Amino acid sequence: MFSSCEDVIDVDVPNAPPRLVIDASINWFKGTLGNEQVIKLTLSAPYFNENVPPANDAIVTITNSDNQVFSFLEIDDTGTYTNNNFIPEIDASYTLSVTYNNEVYSATETLKSVTSVDTIEQKDDGGFSGEEIEIKAFYTDPGNEENFYFYQFKTDTDTSSEVYDDEFTNGNQIFAFYSNEDLEAGDELTILNYGISERFYKFMFILLQQSGDDSGGPFETQPATVRGNCINETNPDNFPFGYFRLSEADITTYTIQ
Repeated sequence: MFSSCEDVIDVDVPNAPPRLVIDASINWFKGTLGNEQVIKLTLSAPYFNENVPPANDAIVTITNSDNQVFSFLEIDDTGTYTNNNFIPEIDASYTLSVTYNNEVYSATETLKSVTSVDTIEQKDDGGFSGEEIEIKAFYTDPGNEENFYFYQFKTDTDTSSEVYDDEFTNGNQIFAFYSNEDLEAGDELTILNYGISERFYKFMFILLQQSGDDSGGPFETQPATVRGNCINETNPDNFPFGYFRLSEADITTYTIQ
């Protein structure tokens, strides 16, 4: 008879005071008016907490370059703030203002355009095993401007995000890449692409490196707090997490063959 026991180890994880988390992604999907927009406000929580507390009773507005103010109102006590009369305009500047707990947070960004997916190419013998399905979503980059892209590939069980720039591919047809060993014929893949600013590109590039499968190597940048573009005007030391982004966006649905 053999027996074994397990010792319970309590890890004392230090708790920092909660910070405001701003998820302000304004997306103008092609073929829509773009008037209905959503901003989510939450609070940071200890590592082992299962629930994310909402930030209630905030005053949330976005002001465009013509000084039009769009107010976002909270739905019940969910921390979700909505507006249904937003006016999107490519290359226009917008300023976000959030007043929460007597502190004012702000950020300014430009609404960036995006190019649509031209074609989708599927390869069935990809990956190290030669059995993975690989997807390439081709798009044509405008040649007369600097562009940055944020791509999301979504299935029922997976979401993958990547960012791209056109530093070495300006004006050419290039592709966003996705691979998943669990993909099967008949699965539906949703491809979302967003035009983004250079600053958001750099923000997401660092964030994806720190959270991806390849993070943590000996020569990689060590994980650290990734600061977005939102600032606390009242108390700069109490800076928020998150980002204020405005994008023209496109959506493509593809059925795996």
